[in-house]
Parts: sequence; C-alpha cells; structure tokens
Amino acid sequence: MLRLIPDSQRRTLDELVERLDLSTGDRTSKQSAFWIMLTLSGIIAVSGVVADSTATVIGAMIVAPLSTPILGIGLGIVTARGKLILASVGYVLAGVVLVTALGVILSQLLPNPTNVLANSQVLGRTSPTLVDLLAALATGVVGAVAITRRDVGDVLPGVAIAISLVPPLGVVGVCLGSGAPSLALGAFVLFASNVIAMIITSVVVLTIGSYGREAADEQAAETGSAPARRHSRAYVVLALALIVVAIPMVLNSLSSLWSRQIATAADSWLDDAGMSSAEVTGVSWTGGTVTVSVLGPQQLPPVDDLQHTVDDLVPWDPEVVVVHTVGGRQAAE
Repeated sequence: MLRLIPDSQRRTLDELVERLDLSTGDRTSKQSAFWIMLTLSGIIAVSGVVADSTATVIGAMIVAPLSTPILGIGLGIVTARGKLILASVGYVLAGVVLVTALGVILSQLLPNPTNVLANSQVLGRTSPTLVDLLAALATGVVGAVAITRRDVGDVLPGVAIAISLVPPLGVVGVCLGSGAPSLALGAFVLFASNVIAMIITSVVVLTIGSYGREAADEQAAETGSAPARRHSRAYVVLALALIVVAIPMVLNSLSSLWSRQIATAADSWLDDAGMSSAEVTGVSWTGGTVTVSVLGPQQLPPVDDLQHTVDDLVPWDPEVVVVHTVGGRQAAE
C-alpha cells in the first residue's frame, strides 16, 4: 500500500521545527534571510504586476519565503506549540503589511496608476473562484508533503509558483494605491484562501505523519505525564476562516457562470431577431444590474425579451442594461 510519508523518507519533528520555526537555532540568520527575501520578492512581484509581466511575477513566487511561517502555523497546531503558532502568525501578518506597503508606494510613483488596474496580472487576481480554492488545497497538500519528505524537496519551487502568496499581496497594494479598494479586497481574498488552504492541508498531512504523536511522546518523556492536547479551538478558527473566504469565491463562481449563460442568451436574442452580424462583446455586473455590451451595425431588438430570459436564469431578477456600440468588422482587401 502506498504511504503518504514513508518512514524511510520522513523528516523528524526536530528537522521540521528547525526548518519552520524562525525563532529556533540560528535565529539571526534565519530571520534576516526571511526579511531580505520577502522584501526582494515583494519588489519583484509589484514590478511584475505593474509591468504586466508574467515571467517577473513567477520569479517573485519562487523566491517568496512566506510559506515557511504558514507551514509553521500548521506545525504549531498539530504539536500544540502555542508560541510557534503566535510567532508564525506574526511573521505572516508582518509580511502582509510589508508587501502591501511596497505595492502602495510603487503605485504612487506611476504617472497614471489607474492604467495598471486593467492589466492581466491585476484582473486575474481580483475575482477568485472556487477553482482557485480547489487549486490552493491541492497545492497545500503538495507543499506539506514536500516539507515532510526528504525525497520530494525538489518540488518546492513548483509549489511556490502554484500557491501564489506574494503576487496577490502586491496586487492588493497596487489597487489600494490606485484608489480601487474593491479590487484590493478581491486580491486579498485570493491570498487569504491560499494561506488558509495551506494551513488546513498542512495540519492534515502532519497529523497523518504522526508529528502530533511524536511531540506528545517527547513531552511525556520530559514531564513524565501525557500532555493534555487541545486542538478544537484551532480547528474551529480554521473552519470559520475557510467559510469566510469561501463565500465571496462562491459568489464569484456563480457570477462567472451566470455571465456565460447571459452571454449565450444574448447571442440567441440577437440571432432570433435576425442580427447574426451583431456580437456580444462582454457581460459585467454592478450590484443588481447586469450590463451586456453589444457591437453591431443595426438597431437592436427590444431589451424586454432579453430581460425575461435573464429573469429565468438568475434568481434575484437583475436589471439588464444593454450598451450598444454601432459598428462592424472590416477586413483588408
């Protein structure tokens, strides 16, 4: 039977503590490395976001060290080490402030910061869906397994790219500095979902790897009695946090689904009116209003027909507004 963490490749608890606890061992070196790499990764990430450069953003993902304290939170929960949990949470929160501040500062140096809000690096991180949460959970499992097994440590750079911790924070800062708090909130939801997913999956993997039992045995050997282990509070907090970040992701998923359905309905609405040359160019939401953008050379059919179709598709019957751009396609002869 395949084992998630074979005994021959399993790192010991002491090895994990040395890797994930920035307050043990050579504290000065570990902490200086963490802050230097986080600052540089933040600068790289924000620069990549501003320049709309995917390659630059990927570089920031690879060197970002935020996964270390996040996994440290999971280890602290499993081994009931409150100091490790608090210290790791502190590093994560301080990292959030640092990278966000870098984004805000750099956005102020741009001649027209609002132009950044339309690039792919921003738009791709401001409306996370359940697919992003599923990917974060799967990536979190890979990261937790990689940190506990000696033979799969080479996949950690790939995990760093997949989990995407620093770039969403860079987007948060850029959006805040550009006067778009709603977009900043969407990017922060993506970051928070990645963090929560990594903590939850690390707790599961470390529990399967018997690290909680190993910590209990060590404490029992030191004190002569079995320690009282209380994980329920941490589990409740994680469950509530997962629900909080999942709600906007569910709404974004439904919004995306309805947008596709409305676009299809709008295409049928145009075809039924004999306007095959007209084209639906976009569907967007603003509160209880859905805006359908149509490019076509002719007068559009009555919007009431499309409104009735949308009322059947969407539960709360949003108001349909059609933005008609008169024009057509022309190819070179």
